Amino acid sequence: QAQLQESGPGLLKPSQTLSLTCTVSGDSITTSYYAWSWIRQPRGKGLEWMGFIAHDGSTYFSPSLKSRTSITRDTSKKQFSLHLSSVTPEDTAVNYCARVKFIATVNIYDYWGQGTQVTVSS
Repeated sequence: QAQLQESGPGLLKPSQTLSLTCTVSGDSITTSYYAWSWIRQPRGKGLEWMGFIAHDGSTYFSPSLKSRTSITRDTSKKQFSLHLSSVTPEDTAVNYCARVKFIATVNIYDYWGQGTQVTVSS
């Protein structure tokens, strides 16, 4: 059973770069048919998918965030990290990492971290 744990700074100033790390235990981040995703939820709003890194290291991002987002990984540490540049107060949200399981045309987000609050304020 996979377990995921987010870590990173909780408070940033506008224009800074947000970097969050997700540490995975009980699973490998290089197993085929899985990917590792970042999802966020602003207060009072729904979940927003940000992107994921697949088992082979390829990455996919939300079109609305693509220009500011990257996801990297350290397979030896079983970690993957989100980098979001030029943050604004609109990037304030709870950020989650999650495992994605691909079954045919369906993506299942089956394991999640507990989430970490990120606040952008001057």
